[in-house]
Amino acid sequence: MPALPAFCLRPRDQRRGAVLTLFFLAAVGAGACTGSWDFGPGRAAGAAGLVVRTEPAGTGPGASAQGPRVAGTADRDAVARAAAEAVAEGKSAKSAAQEVVSRSGDRWGAVYDQGEYEAFADDLDGHWTGVGLWAGRLRDGRIEIDRVQPGGPAARAGMRAGDRLLSIDGQGVTGLRVAEVVTLLRGRAGTPVMLKLTRGGGDLTETVRREELRSDPVTVRELPGGITVIKVASFTRGSGDRVRSAVRSAPPGAGVMLDLRGNTGGLVTEAVTAASAFLDGGLVATYDVRGAQRALYASPGGDTARPLVALIDGGTMSAAELVTGALQDRGRAVAVGTRTFGKGSVQMPTELPDGSVAELTVGTYRTPAGRSLDGGGITPDLAAADRVEERARTVLSGIGVGP
Repeated sequence: MPALPAFCLRPRDQRRGAVLTLFFLAAVGAGACTGSWDFGPGRAAGAAGLVVRTEPAGTGPGASAQGPRVAGTADRDAVARAAAEAVAEGKSAKSAAQEVVSRSGDRWGAVYDQGEYEAFADDLDGHWTGVGLWAGRLRDGRIEIDRVQPGGPAARAGMRAGDRLLSIDGQGVTGLRVAEVVTLLRGRAGTPVMLKLTRGGGDLTETVRREELRSDPVTVRELPGGITVIKVASFTRGSGDRVRSAVRSAPPGAGVMLDLRGNTGGLVTEAVTAASAFLDGGLVATYDVRGAQRALYASPGGDTARPLVALIDGGTMSAAELVTGALQDRGRAVAVGTRTFGKGSVQMPTELPDGSVAELTVGTYRTPAGRSLDGGGITPDLAAADRVEERARTVLSGIGVGP
């Protein structure tokens, strides 16, 4: 099992708009994760693993031997103890741990088996083996396809966003967690998988073969007038350096649109690197872990003069919100679009005796100005639900960029 990634903004099993704060896009057979620390290979599990998530406000018990405990969260010692006792009795550590988490009130706490977590690690590398579709779990437990990767097995079979996934190789998926659906869709490249879907009241059955797939998290294009658009779909490994390279390659003095719409997050280290492209050092965000305050800083030497607009929407989450909040608070960018998702709680993964992983909420993070984004998100400086790029060009032209 790979070392546990830390400070991870992970996908959840909610559908956008279903409850309070929403939907964490999850990769089903294709990997769209939402944000982790990356300390490189060989780092021990639990050494400093953090996960950023949306956590609704609440009240509850205060402290434990582990330090102050966030209200409505599971006690790490109790989860580990339950898992150890289950292993000693020949039972499932994952099931025992999940039962403790479920009883605790930790709404976003979860337990993953080795396969689920390994799939997540692959996603953060920007490659995986699957069928190329993203899906979310609806409020009633049904699984709906949210997006299909162009050119992938699912796309070639005619699957599309809005299709409901009923079963995988004969096993019903309604009521399963998204991570469990991911595991069913993963497998060796070239192996077949039978998917039963429903669309417009009719059922469809398609058999596709798994493939090794790869995402392109950063794309760059140029608009008339020399404006460079840098689209960051997710913060997988290497994406931060690609943003920095794109900024350096942009025409001198030209404006930049940093498009973070639909970005569900990724590795926080990559997000900090991306923010560093526009900052000369300084604070990016602060976060707390059981009451202990910590901070994330940009590297020096970024381009602080180039006009910059950040494009955001309700799908801008986690690590992408960290970047937006830092650039906005530091006066470096004008945010254009709609309010972001609002993910802000911190979770720490702990490896259990059978190799499964428990993620438990331990704190929250804040922008440089001290704003908590948890549940509230980021309000754009200029609200725009449509013609967002056009509005962004207007902003840039107002500061001397473009025609």
